[in-house]
Amino acid sequence: MTNEQLIIEGKKYVMNTYNRLPIALVKGEGAWVWDADGNKYLDFVGGLAVNSLGHCHPKVSDAVALQARELLHCSNLYWIKPQVELARILVEKSGLDKAFFCNSGAEANEAAIKLARKYAKIHYGPEKFEIITMKRSFHGRTLATLTATGQEKFHKGFAPLPEGFKYVPFNDIEALKAAVSPNTCAVLLEPVQGEGGVYVAEQEYLQQVKELCEANGMLLIFDEVQCGLGRTGRWFAYQHYGVKPHILSLAKALGGGVAIGAMLAREEVASGFQPGDHASTFGGNPLACAAGVAAMTAMDEEQVITNAREMGSYFIKKLAALAAKYPLIKEIRGKGLMVGVHLNRPGAGIVDYCRKQGLLINCVGRDILRFLPPLNITAEEVDYCISILEEAMAREG
Repeated sequence: MTNEQLIIEGKKYVMNTYNRLPIALVKGEGAWVWDADGNKYLDFVGGLAVNSLGHCHPKVSDAVALQARELLHCSNLYWIKPQVELARILVEKSGLDKAFFCNSGAEANEAAIKLARKYAKIHYGPEKFEIITMKRSFHGRTLATLTATGQEKFHKGFAPLPEGFKYVPFNDIEALKAAVSPNTCAVLLEPVQGEGGVYVAEQEYLQQVKELCEANGMLLIFDEVQCGLGRTGRWFAYQHYGVKPHILSLAKALGGGVAIGAMLAREEVASGFQPGDHASTFGGNPLACAAGVAAMTAMDEEQVITNAREMGSYFIKKLAALAAKYPLIKEIRGKGLMVGVHLNRPGAGIVDYCRKQGLLINCVGRDILRFLPPLNITAEEVDYCISILEEAMAREG
């Protein structure tokens, strides 16, 4: 089927929950994808930070094929070998103690919210339930996680929303201090805000947040669904700051392209959950966990996190050169290969032009170009991206 045929079929049968671009992707290899008409694109969207190893990495694909022939699914009523292996890898890498597996970032954050409240009620009493999150944050699409999201546009039409959430400006410690009440049990934030526009936490701020939590008996939860697992040039974004959370949520890159999420916690906090408190039928299934083990192993063996750090610096340097030529660029933000280019006008025209020239990028908040390429991207591929971006910006003036 062609792009046009698939779009017609899709509009007929698929719910209209995305503003989809007019192409249907059917194949991927490394940093490249092809549409149904055979057109080739360099993918700097990367499945929105999912494809950290590129598309169809052979180690992940082989692991999935092998596991699919051995055991696709079994209940968490039994121990699952790939789940135990993946939990060990994540615990050793993160310095946290226990892992809970689910199917997405929203579910990982939902689990984090539940664990924080359960722990607080056990240790501090029934009135300790409130969670403070940041404006511009994004934590998911379930009712609880969209309520935790500090962007009103995601709340519209879904009232009444769950109670117990407050929002304060990111990187503003005084606003956070003012919001803390006797009911506050946790602070939830992204060390690098993704959907909010690639805003990076300041070093002193995260240290102050940690101290505030310790002084007030609150848990510190980091949502690293998008910024974790090598994206910023370290295994976890919090490692840039030397501030380890009590709870950490992960997803996106974890399965190398296969859907899986995880919530990690320190031992004492993890003990807040007992059998029956939380569960997931498909969470930690053999197939997804086998993919996760393969993806994490490949990231280690192929030194993609070092590459993310080096190529991130290279990419930002190239973008800065563009900014010097084109006043269209207002600011460049990011860490590693999680990069945002803030424009002084809407970016839809640039996104559209780039697609037509063979480069896939996306725009958040109307005027922020976001780049999430594979962590094993090459300098040549970065240069290709920059050449098309420059053409687009030259046209914009």
